[in-house]
Amino acid sequence: MMVSEEPNLPNTFVKLYYMLQEMKPANTESGIPVLHSAKEGCKPKKFTPDEVLVPNPSFKENQGMKRKRKALPLKVEGRIEKVKEEKEDKDMQPGSLSIYELERLENIRQNQVFLSSIKLLEAKQDLKPEKTQRGLKRQNNKVAWTEILPPRTKSLRIQKKEAERLPLPPEPHRIYYEVERIECARKPEGPISMEPINMEEDSSLPPELLKLWTEDLIKEEKEELGLGEYRSTLKSMELSEIGGVAKVVKSRIFSVAFHPCSSRLLMAAGDKLGGVGLWNLDSDMGDEGVLLFEPHVRPVACMAFSRSHPTDLLTLSYDGTLRSTDVEKAVFDEVYRIKDGLRTFDFLSHDCSTLVTGDWYGDVAIVDRRTPGTSHESLHSLDTKTVRCVHVHPVQKQYIMVAENSIVSIYDARCLKALSREPVSQLYGHSKSISSAYFSPGTGNRVVTTCLDNNIRIYDTSELTSGAPLLTSIQQNLYTGRWLSKLQAMWDPKRDDCFVVGSMQRPRRVQVFHESGQLQHSFQDPEMTTVLSVTAFHPTRNALLGGNASGRLYVFTD
Repeated sequence: MMVSEEPNLPNTFVKLYYMLQEMKPANTESGIPVLHSAKEGCKPKKFTPDEVLVPNPSFKENQGMKRKRKALPLKVEGRIEKVKEEKEDKDMQPGSLSIYELERLENIRQNQVFLSSIKLLEAKQDLKPEKTQRGLKRQNNKVAWTEILPPRTKSLRIQKKEAERLPLPPEPHRIYYEVERIECARKPEGPISMEPINMEEDSSLPPELLKLWTEDLIKEEKEELGLGEYRSTLKSMELSEIGGVAKVVKSRIFSVAFHPCSSRLLMAAGDKLGGVGLWNLDSDMGDEGVLLFEPHVRPVACMAFSRSHPTDLLTLSYDGTLRSTDVEKAVFDEVYRIKDGLRTFDFLSHDCSTLVTGDWYGDVAIVDRRTPGTSHESLHSLDTKTVRCVHVHPVQKQYIMVAENSIVSIYDARCLKALSREPVSQLYGHSKSISSAYFSPGTGNRVVTTCLDNNIRIYDTSELTSGAPLLTSIQQNLYTGRWLSKLQAMWDPKRDDCFVVGSMQRPRRVQVFHESGQLQHSFQDPEMTTVLSVTAFHPTRNALLGGNASGRLYVFTD
């Protein structure tokens, strides 16, 4: 028999070794394996344990096998030892550990002793900060229920019936339809008791809140800082490691406001479900300084503290109600009421007794709080589909700025009753819907607008001409989508040339710009992992407030 090529020596030896190991003793008492010949009648040949059939490296045709074992390569010897260990593991009693398992457990024990000696686990626990959530706590009031669905109807094809032939409806002749106003479920008319829903029933308001709410304001005239000093002040404002973040309302925040008191930081926020939350930063009232109320049933789109009476917080909601917070009486008084669709408001007089409101249907209403009842003094339908924002000139209170679909118009409130209602000035250049438009807080010589065409524009309104000139346009990603509140550029009440706006960039941040378009500072923090859509500066202190879509407020202070 001719061999075409030389066999693989290590593999051949291992296979032969396996055969010898699996052989059982036969016809012998010594336990030595016996190799039987294929021919009948042949006497079996006995092999000692030290003798195995090993292929000769110089194997040639018509040569036999050397029976004496020779030294093997180290690689082959290692494989033999491994096979022996596996054989020993198989022969162990059930339930006992193998040699490999014992060695592994010994290695684990030695590693644990070493880690304990250097105190690595204790250091890891010390470095990991404990995350504590301030404000409202989660409530697990989920009730298990099963929805019983009606039986599914079979199609006409399965029922082997012919399909019904229905005529197509006639094409509409008009493209635009009048918006149907639907009466939504609302709170009852009149005052609503001011009872926190995150406290026990029939519990009164904390005396600390009443004292802070009615605190006398001390007006200090401060010199306006230079741009460099202002930038240094912004850099000194940081998010407090303890207590700088709190969950104030249950759902997405639509509006925020600072109480004008300067001794402590008292903040308010309105959410999508109609809740209004109050947060005292240095207090333990309620849930770690948070009190939650429900004066509305739909999103609280706008809120503001009265500049002449700081104890007065006004909140406006999509449910068509405008309410005033009276802490001394512990009620939410009703100021104005329509069917639904209120969107924005502002104070029309210096004493904040007269208001101007705008709704989704393009109507602007003048409301006088001194007259009894909850109706308007006058209602004006503008030539627009909707009113997204109204703002009053800080000095010349007769001028009302209205953010319409893609244009901003400034009207004279004294001429709104006229048939023409021609605007005094208009701000052009927007190609999509406008989210907000605000006069500069001191003089009103500048207007900042936020548009969905991803541009923030600053206009010169020092002279109200037919077309206000555009000064600066800042490109910014303003597309928030469906689940975030719209980004709005808001002026710093202490300055006439700087404003703040949220950002969609990563890592998350809040940016402060100059009217020239120059970025002054970006507020960033590892704890700020979400978009702060709604922002506001404190009127007197160095503090910045931001709200996100989960009902949390972030406060940056110096």
